[in-house]
Amino acid sequence: MELEAILAIAMFVAAIGALLAGYPVALTLGGVALIFALVGIALGVFPDSFLKAFPSRIEGGSIMQSQTLIAVPLFVLMGVILERSRVAEDLLTIASRLLAGVRGGLGYAVILVGTLLAASTGIVGATVITMTLIALPTMLRQGYDVRLATGTIAASGTLGQIIPPSIVLILLADAISNAASQASLRTGAGSAVVSVGDLFAGALIPGLILVLFYLGWVALTALRRPDSCPPAVLEAGTAPLTAREVAIGLGAPLILIFAVLGSILGGIAPPTEAAAIGAGGALLLAGLRLASSARSRMAPVILAGLASLVLILVLRNTLDLRVGDISHSGLAAAGMAMTGLACLAFAASLVAGVLVLRKAAQLTPALKSTAHITSMVFLILIGASLFSLVFRGFDGDDLVAEVLHAVPGGKWGALAMTLLVMFVLGFFLDFIEIVFVVVPLVAPPLILLGCDPVWLAILMAVNLQTSFLTPPFGFALFYLRGAAPPEVSTLQIWRGAIPFIGLQLLLMVLVAAVPALATWLPAIAAN
Repeated sequence: MELEAILAIAMFVAAIGALLAGYPVALTLGGVALIFALVGIALGVFPDSFLKAFPSRIEGGSIMQSQTLIAVPLFVLMGVILERSRVAEDLLTIASRLLAGVRGGLGYAVILVGTLLAASTGIVGATVITMTLIALPTMLRQGYDVRLATGTIAASGTLGQIIPPSIVLILLADAISNAASQASLRTGAGSAVVSVGDLFAGALIPGLILVLFYLGWVALTALRRPDSCPPAVLEAGTAPLTAREVAIGLGAPLILIFAVLGSILGGIAPPTEAAAIGAGGALLLAGLRLASSARSRMAPVILAGLASLVLILVLRNTLDLRVGDISHSGLAAAGMAMTGLACLAFAASLVAGVLVLRKAAQLTPALKSTAHITSMVFLILIGASLFSLVFRGFDGDDLVAEVLHAVPGGKWGALAMTLLVMFVLGFFLDFIEIVFVVVPLVAPPLILLGCDPVWLAILMAVNLQTSFLTPPFGFALFYLRGAAPPEVSTLQIWRGAIPFIGLQLLLMVLVAAVPALATWLPAIAAN
């Protein structure tokens, strides 16, 4: 084996070892790469031109100039604002009261609320902690089996990793798009682009199938072991739900979900602009919720803003509002004037939402949390970029391609080995580390072997979702353990997660066997 290959393998092993030891991800990836690059230069097997090209790779390459990654802080802000406005509490309360009296009703409520939160916030930690604090004590008090209750909550919290808009899908879109471009250039077929919208559309059907799997597991448990999930009994004196409570509690998040995903899938706006719509809509919904609770005068202003947003969308899709076209009819001119007034009303409602959040002392924490998460993601991305650059300088990408091409079974054998390695790494590493370290290495040769990029990305997304539930380092299990009552043991939480890990793996097998589940909707959306 040549010295370059030995150094490439040693660098990869050293990085994994440092990550398992608990060192910061970004500094580990960048530091290990820099050390091995200097060793390679000293031994005369690594060209220093790679390091000289690194600044331009960051500033003018696929990081700072990436339109895809702009959506990251916007979707994070959307999720943080909704999480701080206690939307999850309202959803859980309404869903559990609607399903009271149904065997397994609390389990169904947790899964459905997890689905809505996944499509609106996508923050696993906040979702799991909120549902643990609110739903778990009630489920245990109603006589639910501890393993079923904890497993349902943990698994429902992880739906935000596969149901769009998901940060995992955004990061995967960037990595897979770069991999597809590399594969196309090697074959001489030109550049290929995989957009965030493609992965959002591709993940929608598998995500909904996973929700049905979860609901089916609770229903099967209710049939096989009725005592483990008895019907919930409302406390005496509980007032019945009103139509207004249901409309505001369930309708507002649904409107936001349809606005974001509908604008992407319908071709109205690309994912980055849709993320801005989501952030603005989350600001309005959070402001409306907090203003209603505090009986603030800003509530009517925010409601007017929401109505104006609907009016803008209607006018946008029914009239020709192009300013440069001089052949406008009188109706179109009136529509343009109404759109301008509606935009002013929407801007005023955004200002009102900001003021409400600021008065409730929620604006600054939300912005700080968004800046912290975004900075972490981009710092890891810069470190991973240096790691992949040095790895490529040692011809490590060619080594990975040779290994995958040598696996028995061709495309399917290489794909199975890749997914197995990612699944095992998920027991110990975070999904961001796997996306930034493993995916850029294995995706180009897999695409060259004939894997559809969108299909491959969705398979990887489902695989990465299991990393939140696999002990001992599953983050959803950590969040649940920290918020659960002391009588719930760690072993019970781990055992409760096992059936849902099996359902996630079943979905991965189903998507692998039926690629159209991941590729049909993107093809429809593209046309």
